[in-house]
Amino acid sequence: MPDPTDAPEMIVVVDRTPRHPDLDVVVPVYNEEADLAGCVRRLAEHLHTNFPYSARITIADNASTDSTLAVGVELAQTMDSVRVVHLAQKGRGRALNATWSMSDATVVAYCDVDLSTDLNALMPLVAPLLSGHSDVAIGSRLSRSSRVVRGAKREFISRSYNLILRTTMRAKFSDAQCGFKAMRGDVAHALLPYVHDTGWFFDTELLVLAERIGLRIAEVPVDWIDDPNSSVDIVKTATEDLKGCWRVGRALANGDLPVAELRRSLGRNRFDDPHVTGVPHGMIGQLVRFGVIGVISTVAYAVLYLVLHSMLGAQLSNFAALLITAVFNTAANRAFTFGVKGREDAAKHHLQGIAVFLFGWAITAGSLLALEAGAPGASKHIELLVLVVANLVATLTRFVAFRWVFRNAHADASGHGPRSDDDTAGMEAAA
Repeated sequence: MPDPTDAPEMIVVVDRTPRHPDLDVVVPVYNEEADLAGCVRRLAEHLHTNFPYSARITIADNASTDSTLAVGVELAQTMDSVRVVHLAQKGRGRALNATWSMSDATVVAYCDVDLSTDLNALMPLVAPLLSGHSDVAIGSRLSRSSRVVRGAKREFISRSYNLILRTTMRAKFSDAQCGFKAMRGDVAHALLPYVHDTGWFFDTELLVLAERIGLRIAEVPVDWIDDPNSSVDIVKTATEDLKGCWRVGRALANGDLPVAELRRSLGRNRFDDPHVTGVPHGMIGQLVRFGVIGVISTVAYAVLYLVLHSMLGAQLSNFAALLITAVFNTAANRAFTFGVKGREDAAKHHLQGIAVFLFGWAITAGSLLALEAGAPGASKHIELLVLVVANLVATLTRFVAFRWVFRNAHADASGHGPRSDDDTAGMEAAA
């Protein structure tokens, strides 16, 4: 459980705003003395003109060393809709967590001080939350109808990062990093104690957890223009994001996050897979995840085979490449495809995975012998083609075997026989 003593110290410097507004828009700032006033005035004008609900702007200064706080105080003293809070420690995620957690608004939101996102998307962002239709809303620059102006480097990094989230975290949201998000206030108060990142990974951690517990996430296409003067260190941010993915993935896999408990208290009823007559519930999702892992394993196998071939020859290279990839394949399918978490019975599962590997090796080794008999002197690339086809046959058997192995694992853990995917919903884990 979260420790309330870990909450950052936050001081409300100026607050003359009305209580319990419909919307509280937070602008997190660190050394933004040049841009803050223009941002707040533009945002306030938009809310006054285009937003038909009560709204507040919260300037969240996190340890600025320039005159940002003084600029914020002046704005709050002259504008009824603006308040200023100050945190002694730096961190965008820390500022958002603190301000959202203590907000009395129906909906909390945030936007970056550069206002790269067109504010016309604010009402579509907030409306699903005010109506109760959704729990979280995010602006997406990766939607087909979004209009985005930014360099190729940032575009590549953004899309690569979201691809990583989709493959490792099974994330379904399209844009974790857009600085334009909102959440229902009651949901924020319950969920934020479990979000620990204090920097730029805050958004991703929040969204992954929200999705895992079954919250409804609305996505809004946005018009977005990159700020060429942005001070964000892309390399450092990307490194911290990858570290965050690893930390959250481990927490999910080890059961350190109370996903099942939060799903019961906050989540919505979900239907993860369509019902198909004659297909066991949950198999469709398992097949998709198994296929993703299979593609990665096949690529790794092919690379290993070609690298080892000149040193070991066809048969030994095939055996070594299969064995290495089988170990990682079993671990990934255990956590990612079938949702078995923790270390209990892990050794037994890997031994059963080795048995499945030996069957696959027998098929591929036999195919090599048949090739050598029918076409002696075939190149290593022809050998690889034959092995890939043989591996496809072995893969079908592997899926059936793994489904039996890990269904038995669920049954052993409960003592009540095999579970359906609904029963194991709390066992989700990152690969």
